[in-house]
Amino acid sequence: MKKALIVQGGWDGHEPQLTSKRFAGLLEEEGFSVTISDTLECLRDLDELMTYDLMVACWTMGEIPGECSKNVAKAVGAGMGLAGCHGGMCDSFRQDTEWQFMTGGQWVSHPGGDGIEYMVNICKGSSPIVEGLEDFPVCSEHYYLHVDPAIEVLATTRFPCVTYYHISNKPVDMPVAWTKFWGNGRVFYTSLGHHDDVFDKSPTAQVLMKRGMLWAAEGKAYAKEHGLTTERFENTAKMY
Repeated sequence: MKKALIVQGGWDGHEPQLTSKRFAGLLEEEGFSVTISDTLECLRDLDELMTYDLMVACWTMGEIPGECSKNVAKAVGAGMGLAGCHGGMCDSFRQDTEWQFMTGGQWVSHPGGDGIEYMVNICKGSSPIVEGLEDFPVCSEHYYLHVDPAIEVLATTRFPCVTYYHISNKPVDMPVAWTKFWGNGRVFYTSLGHHDDVFDKSPTAQVLMKRGMLWAAEGKAYAKEHGLTTERFENTAKMY
């Protein structure tokens, strides 16, 4: 049985308890054993972290102890998947650049606030995660992120949508969902999920999240099956 750890907390405005409960239910439907923690202290035990197939981050605008951050980086590097949505993963720890490096992006603005209507455009053929999905509308925060050029973009949205300082620049297609790798681990992110009900109002957003979590959780088994070790990363890791 696969194991998943969901870490919930930080700013209550992102409804971490509700999203964590939703994600736990989606994973349990697929046979996962799910543990939900409302403290970061669970991240201090590297040996325990190494037993999980997946970690889901539902923690916004917090501070993570250096030891915990390094342990997550090591566990993901060894094959544990990492997945999350909205500010629960890419605005978790603004002062931790290693976290941002690992997750692939960092929120910087949502011009217009909540209630913005926009389209999410699926990048067809980019990944099995989006197979069969069509473009869909969302009414929520419209996330502008600084992103890692190494990410594999699965869905985008067009900026600008509302008048703000950035409107003086050319229109851009901002990533909404992506994957990347961290060592032997798989990382999935979607910027959708400001409130839990976004996944009810835009059901495709929930399909994306579920598929992304399941994809990320396969990294450990893939690494084991293909004999991938962490030796190639360990020398660099000792520098931190």
